[in-house]
Amino acid sequence: MRSILRNVLPLGGLLSLVGAIDLQISSADSVKSVTSSLAYDMMTYYSGNESGQVPGILPGPCSDVSCYYWWEAGAMWGALINYWQYTGDESYQPTVIEALKFQIGPDKNYNPPNQSKNMGVDDQDFWGFAAMEAAEAGVPDVGGDFPSWLALAQAVWNFQVPLWETATCGGGFRWQVYSFNAGYNLKNTVSNGGFFQLSARLARYTGNQTYADWADKVYDWMEGSLLFQEQDSHLYIWDNTDANNNCSDVEHYVWSYNYGINLLGAAMMYDFTGGADKWKTRIDNIVDGANFLFFPQEYGGNIMSEMLCEPTSNCNNDQSSFKAYLSRWMAVTTLLAPYTKDLIMPKLQASAQAAATQCIGGNNGRECGRQWYSTTWDGSKGVGQQMSALAVIGATQITQDMIPLTAETGGKSESDPNAGNDAPHNPEDEFKRNPITTGDKAGAAILTILIIGAVVGLSVWIVL
Repeated sequence: MRSILRNVLPLGGLLSLVGAIDLQISSADSVKSVTSSLAYDMMTYYSGNESGQVPGILPGPCSDVSCYYWWEAGAMWGALINYWQYTGDESYQPTVIEALKFQIGPDKNYNPPNQSKNMGVDDQDFWGFAAMEAAEAGVPDVGGDFPSWLALAQAVWNFQVPLWETATCGGGFRWQVYSFNAGYNLKNTVSNGGFFQLSARLARYTGNQTYADWADKVYDWMEGSLLFQEQDSHLYIWDNTDANNNCSDVEHYVWSYNYGINLLGAAMMYDFTGGADKWKTRIDNIVDGANFLFFPQEYGGNIMSEMLCEPTSNCNNDQSSFKAYLSRWMAVTTLLAPYTKDLIMPKLQASAQAAATQCIGGNNGRECGRQWYSTTWDGSKGVGQQMSALAVIGATQITQDMIPLTAETGGKSESDPNAGNDAPHNPEDEFKRNPITTGDKAGAAILTILIIGAVVGLSVWIVL
């Protein structure tokens, strides 16, 4: 953090720059100054690089609204890799690398003990995405005993393949990895779309057809389920369906990140297949649905809004970050499917201008809110708000030389198709590795006796 203080704007500096930014012409220096402040303010929420703190995670556990789930930290590291690409500022690279290393876990597949008992498929995916961001951006592998960035993403993929389930709903991934977690009954878009995107990115990077076959398989399943429905000539990508009733109904919630996660996967497959018509059609349908739902006409048709929660100011911390992913992945889509640029970039540019005008709140006068369509700060702030503004403003600087690397176009990250395969094939087996011993039980009994004794003693003291 201290190494980048020189880049931080003075109080009110972000606001003073807003009027000077012309995101459509030649404002690279102004955008770099703005994104530097946005990144810095986002990182003030992170304490994992301080003595005694856990690297890689944001404040938690989630018992109140001030905490952040593990997955969003993974998403934040991916956003900072993109920030480095957009600006050339490497200030955060050591922190990003430390975070991505620390959360690898003993099986080197982003299933660390501090998170594994609450692991969702989508949670793990966002850490896999961050590893892929590093590989595709050309961040050098760490080396030594640490797996490569590509191998980490491959290990996540290998961990998840056995979770594909055909006993209900004809296929699909459940939301949660472990059956004892709430939500295990759900088969949702972000988990299936996450595996789809990861498969597509691995196919494109490695050229391995197996990954492409899985990408086809998962997208076909989503498209054939109730999760994808056409209404009024637009694609609605719904949030989740219930395996307990064989996915016979669906929750009618639409979120921007579900569009973004599937859009990038489709764009990766479009590039991998040399522009196959099937994937062009899918890109077109997703972009059309996203434009219809998340760039509403009441805000001019070009300013992004998380339409289910922003107008009523009830977005939670997760939802406050969703626009970051749609912004980032729309921008990358313009590189992989260049014909989309004229449709996508005006919306990102207008949203970037609007986001900058919302970054006027907080004690420092430049923290970002959610409602980009308003020039009055909406009173909200947090990691998601900062990440979303950072993503959309940074995305305006994307150029063709930032197209994600592959093994054939300069990517140096080392492939390991068997990465993570030493882990138990059934993920729940890992909780059987270290069974409760007699010593554990004795220790627990002693602790219980001590606690009871303390309570009794305190009660006697109070009475006396």
